[in-house]
Amino acid sequence: MSNTPLDNDDILDDHVASSYDTPLRPDAFEMDDELKKELIAKHFKEIMQILGMDLTDDSLAGTPRRVAKMYVEEVFSGLNPKNKPKARLFENKFGYNQMLVEKDITFYSHCEHHFVPIYGKAHVAYISSGEVIGLSKINRIVQYYSKRPQVQERLTVQIANELRKVLKTEDVGVVIDANHMCVSSRGVGDTNSKTGTAHFSGKFLEEKYKNEFLNYINSPGNGMV
Repeated sequence: MSNTPLDNDDILDDHVASSYDTPLRPDAFEMDDELKKELIAKHFKEIMQILGMDLTDDSLAGTPRRVAKMYVEEVFSGLNPKNKPKARLFENKFGYNQMLVEKDITFYSHCEHHFVPIYGKAHVAYISSGEVIGLSKINRIVQYYSKRPQVQERLTVQIANELRKVLKTEDVGVVIDANHMCVSSRGVGDTNSKTGTAHFSGKFLEEKYKNEFLNYINSPGNGMV
């Protein structure tokens, strides 16, 4: 084994995640959104100028502000806990005690190492402990944790942890298949590979439930098999 220390470029190209919590400063939300957008626009304008872009051009003049608005209000809006979806539970009146699967949830995120897109599909399953959640809320939970700088492993676990907390059940499974632009548009330039991650807890650690879930999300049809 080599004793040569790795620099940051080596580490980040190896897709390292530091923890399952998104790295945030304690004062991350003391600054209001309008000031954040103002400062981001200012600094992004400087980046564009350093790159040699002519910001007097009509096409570029509004870009710093557009990028700032996009960062704060859209693609990184999941950083702010005030945007977390409110998940209302309903009594499981039907007594349904099998797994419920929400398949092919499209998500868009950003790699925290290069700030380029990660996009793909999330598949979520749970077994009710007595209460159920509206289907759209599952999608919203996936979107919320996607809309922040991420690594795929962390995203998978954050979605699973939130579902366990909201649904009050340990019986949760999450599988994500994603494309990483940091792999396809730069670096190795591989446009064909995908990355898969999974997190299982409760009954989904048992082969019976895990295989039923995996078989369903990998089947071309829409019905349980």
